[in-house]
Amino acid sequence: MDLDWIWKAVLIVLAGTLLLRVAGRKSISQMTLAQTVIMIGIGSLLIQPVAGKNIWTTIGVGLILVLTLMVMEYLQVKSDRVEQFITGKSKILMENGVLDEKNFKKLRMTVDQLEMKLRQQGVSKLSDVKWATLEPNGQVGVELMPGAKPVTKKDFEQLQAQVQRLINMLGVPPTTTRPVSPEMGGEDIFKEVKENGSLTPPPKHLQ
Repeated sequence: MDLDWIWKAVLIVLAGTLLLRVAGRKSISQMTLAQTVIMIGIGSLLIQPVAGKNIWTTIGVGLILVLTLMVMEYLQVKSDRVEQFITGKSKILMENGVLDEKNFKKLRMTVDQLEMKLRQQGVSKLSDVKWATLEPNGQVGVELMPGAKPVTKKDFEQLQAQVQRLINMLGVPPTTTRPVSPEMGGEDIFKEVKENGSLTPPPKHLQ
């Protein structure tokens, strides 16, 4: 019984993982058109050895595809014109709450598709959108109107400083406040990534 397909399958997985690791970590939703074409090509190539094709030729072609992608990305870094030609430019979908119908027709995009993208970003009203752009990777960039933007830490600190100045001007005596525990709210999940582990791990059935 010919068992060559076993080591070929293992080698395909290892080679494919290495090639994609070299090509980058971007997900499909973050890829440019050129990157998507290369990744699909690599996926199609890697299955050929199982069908009896030469495995080393397949890996070699995959390596050439990845190197071609890297050269294209390098040229994009060096030249704006090359970047615009290969990647494309962002297109305006909305400006000050008004849809750009001309670009919608050019992009063959519907308002329902835009609304879906906006809902995924927590936007509930088109009138709250100051700018909306379709990026080269297919994602929608959004800037909200000043009145629709969430309060930032900087905004809150400025408001807090103004209130404190007003209190000082009026001569209001300070009130006693209960200190808030720094541990309230649980462990910082971003710090957990940095520390490569959690001080208070979740239950085993959720790990």
